[in-house]
Amino acid sequence: MDNNWIDGTLYPDTEVPTTLETLPERVDFLARLCSAWDFGLLPDSDTVTEIRKDDWTSAVDACQLLTSPAYHLVRQWHGLSQLPYLGQEIALIRDDPCLMWV
Repeated sequence: MDNNWIDGTLYPDTEVPTTLETLPERVDFLARLCSAWDFGLLPDSDTVTEIRKDDWTSAVDACQLLTSPAYHLVRQWHGLSQLPYLGQEIALIRDDPCLMWV
């Protein structure tokens, strides 16, 4: 199995896993991925393709990273119900009259 989609830079504190088979491994990966994404570190297209697969739905639902805009996007991709966003609302962005065209 080709796991080149696993971004090793998400694991500065531990060995980079060669596979992500278990629910805890996948939840950890999603939390690392979404956190990096929220800070502007975009995932590779292969990574996005992998986490959009149906067999990731249970991990996405279990992750519950409610402060992450990226996590809420991944939930949408999996057709999961919306959860409350608990992150910071930036007034400059929220009140931008052009936001609906972005």
